[in-house]
Amino acid sequence: MFVCLFVTTFCLAQLTIKGTVYQVNGPLEGVAVYLNNTMLGTTTNADGEFSIPVKEGHYDLIISYLGFKKINYALNTLLYAKPLVFALEEEENVLDEIIIKKIVYDEEWKYNLSAFKRSFIGTTEMAEDCEILNPKVLSFDFDAKKNTLIATARKPLEIEHKSLGYKIIYELEEFIIRDNQVTYLGYSRYENLPGNKRKQRKWKENRLKTYKGSFTHFYQTLIRKTTYEEGYFVHLFKRVLNPERPGEEELKKARQLILLSGSIINFSVKNEEPKTALDSAEITLKKRKLPKFKDNIYKTKAPISDFTSTKLNTTYLDFEHNILVVYTKELEEIGYLKRNAFNEIREAHPQSSSIIGMKTPTPLDQRGFLIFPLDVFYEGYWSYEKFANSLPLDYIPVSSKK
Repeated sequence: MFVCLFVTTFCLAQLTIKGTVYQVNGPLEGVAVYLNNTMLGTTTNADGEFSIPVKEGHYDLIISYLGFKKINYALNTLLYAKPLVFALEEEENVLDEIIIKKIVYDEEWKYNLSAFKRSFIGTTEMAEDCEILNPKVLSFDFDAKKNTLIATARKPLEIEHKSLGYKIIYELEEFIIRDNQVTYLGYSRYENLPGNKRKQRKWKENRLKTYKGSFTHFYQTLIRKTTYEEGYFVHLFKRVLNPERPGEEELKKARQLILLSGSIINFSVKNEEPKTALDSAEITLKKRKLPKFKDNIYKTKAPISDFTSTKLNTTYLDFEHNILVVYTKELEEIGYLKRNAFNEIREAHPQSSSIIGMKTPTPLDQRGFLIFPLDVFYEGYWSYEKFANSLPLDYIPVSSKK
């Protein structure tokens, strides 16, 4: 018998963050104080005091108490020198119409709940055992004209993740689906579910599987300088207009010509050799479904130095155009293959994701997390993996095999 132990650690100093929370009448007891998206948190004592042990890094420190405005404090442990003091303000006694009106749990609400779950929890294999325990705290507002769905939660969501072994409290601040694009913001607290040794072992395996191939794993390999050794290929690409797709002005003229002629286009019939202006207009409109852009890879297996930089011991994600990241050690799930499949499902490939820079260079902290996560957005496989494939920021990947 042998034991193979895989452990990833970051040699960071640990310190204790201390502080006090009060309101106009004095200290507040029972205030939730936690580091967003971690298992680190506590509540204030009778004197309004709290204390949380943390490792060096950047965190969102959340101070939350019912009836008071939530505080999101950007904590940089390197700048922490003395106990923190927070003054909570009472919430104004004005609630949004969505919350005030009585929620009707009818078929429309159930349909909107399903849409919310797909877009928030996700549809991955891990999502199958990730359940919202109190869905009735959610209300929805659908605007058909704007094709927009807004979700609001009057209390924190309680989520039980039986595949990963977590109980998660999620304070939903904003959720909107607009034209199939999803945007949401919230704060989460993780805690371990109770379980026997068999469950603990399975959770450990699932957590490691979730971690490997994730953008968190990828960024941490950049800090370690082990990206290619751990199974990633990185390619650099430019996104350019697709020359095969007609421009908007050309499409507009084609529509006008078809409309004036009173013709009906049969999109199933090919007409590659136009004989009249009307034939040309039909071909033009048929090409409107071609993608607007094409991605041209200009450097394959780019060295880490081509898309990162280092300044004052800080690693930056630093690239001119876009990055294609391929994780070669795991194939795509069947659910991902079915997303855009109309007929036969193609063969599974290694997981590929694109990092599109909104603002670069963007810094990584010492633990391998983006300090400003909104500086980039993801396409491909990482956009398929949603909340059910998330791990707390303080997760340390460990696996043991006997």
